[in-house]
Amino acid sequence: MSRKPALLLIPGLVFILFGFAIPSAIMLLAPPSTDTADVFARFGAMLTDPYDLAIIWRTVRIGLIVTVACVVLGFPIAYLLARSTSRFAGMWLALAIFPLLLSNVVRTFGWLVILGSQGAFGQLLVVLGITDQPPQLLYTELAIVLGLIQLFLPLAVISCYSAVAQVDAGLDHAARGLGATKSQTLWKVVIPLSRPGILIAGTLVFAGATTAYTTPYLLGGSSQRMLSTQLFSYASVSVDWAAASATALMMTLLVFMVSGLSSLISRKAGVTS
Repeated sequence: MSRKPALLLIPGLVFILFGFAIPSAIMLLAPPSTDTADVFARFGAMLTDPYDLAIIWRTVRIGLIVTVACVVLGFPIAYLLARSTSRFAGMWLALAIFPLLLSNVVRTFGWLVILGSQGAFGQLLVVLGITDQPPQLLYTELAIVLGLIQLFLPLAVISCYSAVAQVDAGLDHAARGLGATKSQTLWKVVIPLSRPGILIAGTLVFAGATTAYTTPYLLGGSSQRMLSTQLFSYASVSVDWAAASATALMMTLLVFMVSGLSSLISRKAGVTS
C-alpha cells in the first residue's frame, strides 16, 4: 500500500481508537471505583454460580435459536428477491427491510398487544377451542425468541440478498441445463457460493440477539433474564460495577467467539473449494 492511501486511514483509525476501543477497554477492565482484579474475580465467579450460568446459557440458547430461525427464513426470501425478474422486485426488497427503519421499541410493543393475556393470539386460541383460557405467553422465552426473530429477520434478509445477488444467475441456468433440479441447484450451487454472506448474516444476528436489551426486557421481564438485562440491573439498580463489567466482558467474548468461528468456517470453506 502506498503512503497516500494509507494516510487516508488515519482519521478513521483515530476515531475508532479514541471513540470505541479505549472507552470499551476502560468499561470492561477498569470501571469506576473498581480494580481490574475485582472484574476478573467477578468474571470467574460467574462461571461457577448456577444463577449466572443459567443466564449465560439462556442468552446463548436464545441467540442460537434466533440465528438459525432468521437464516432459515431469511435466505429463501433473499433468494427469491435476488432472482426475481419482476419490475416490483425493488419494492418487495424495500418492504422486506422496511422494519429496520422502525424503532425497536415500537416493533416490540406490537408483540405486547399480540401475546398479552387479552391479546390477539390468545383470543384466537380461545375462539378455535384449543384452550379455555388465554395462555400466558408474555415473559417467556418464546416471547423473547419471537420478538428477536422479528427484530433481526430483515438484517438476515439483506445480508443474504447481497450474497445471492453476487452469484451469477447464469450458473443456475447452466446447472439446470446439465440436468440438476431446482433443489440441487440451490443446495450445490447457490448456497455454497453464498456461504460468506450466510455466515455474516448469522454472525450479525447472533451478536444482535445476545446483546439486545429492549426486546428481552419488555417481553421477558425479570423472570427470563438475559445478559443484557442483567447488565442493566447491575449498572443501574444495584450499581455493582465489577459485576456489570464482568457481564459486559462475557457478552463481548461470546460475540468474538462466534465471529471467530464464522471466520474459521469461511476460511476452511474457501480452502476446500
